[in-house]
Amino acid sequence: MNTTAPPPKLTLYMRLMRVHRPIGTLLLLWPTLWALWLACDGMPPLNVLLIFVAGTFLMRSAGCVINDIADRKIDGHVARTKDRPMAAGWVSTREALTVFVILVALSALTLLPILSPLLVGLACVAVFLAASYPFTKRFFAIPQGYLGIAFGFGIPMAFAAILDTVPPVAWWLLVANVFWAIAYDTEYAMVDRPDDLKIGIKTSAITFGRFDVAAVMSCYVLTLAILAAVGHSMHLGWPYWAGLIAAAGIALYHYTLIKDRDTTKCFTAFMHNNWLGAAVFAGILLDTLI
Repeated sequence: MNTTAPPPKLTLYMRLMRVHRPIGTLLLLWPTLWALWLACDGMPPLNVLLIFVAGTFLMRSAGCVINDIADRKIDGHVARTKDRPMAAGWVSTREALTVFVILVALSALTLLPILSPLLVGLACVAVFLAASYPFTKRFFAIPQGYLGIAFGFGIPMAFAAILDTVPPVAWWLLVANVFWAIAYDTEYAMVDRPDDLKIGIKTSAITFGRFDVAAVMSCYVLTLAILAAVGHSMHLGWPYWAGLIAAAGIALYHYTLIKDRDTTKCFTAFMHNNWLGAAVFAGILLDTLI
């Protein structure tokens, strides 16, 4: 437990929500934007776009809070997380649960203008996935796969909001996102592997072992292959394919960062996935404009 004077409560709650680390929100947002633009074959209605951007931020924040609640007795033993508000003893479990409930409630309220029975059902599944993911690290050999479903559930929700149905292409996009999440979160887990081994939690970096780099690159290949199949099935044009080629180049750059398993470079690769998601979205966006 940290014995220094704590920051103001609002600052602690912001840290609990990872407001100071927007990469998590961006990694959720890019696939959601892919789905919105593909469902609309162009820019979605502004109110729908704003609802999904706000909902992505709120649910990612809620996921971070429940993660810290689940890991409150573990984070203090990990170098990267020992100063998190709950691990430091500055935020109580009751306070954190209150923040979580408020964030979920706000997220639900944002959906009211576009609510439908299908969207209600999908939203309930999304909340369950976000709330349960942190606990999968105790049981699943590759919890990052579960994370990919939780992080990508904005995809079927986006199609449901626009089309009031979830076509097969939406589920294929979700599968692509699962493989992408395994890739980037394995890079992230490679940073914490020594500490994770000591405390006994399960991660893909531990499960893959000496094949971790090969597994990451294989997941990138599968992600891009599925996105290529989606593009082919939807008859998307050359800008989309240019975006995928750019994303493939970014994935190859990540290989140069992770191949020696240097923890600093692995973390850099994880952070750089923002640009991979952006490259895919840029291709989709340009395809609808040209």
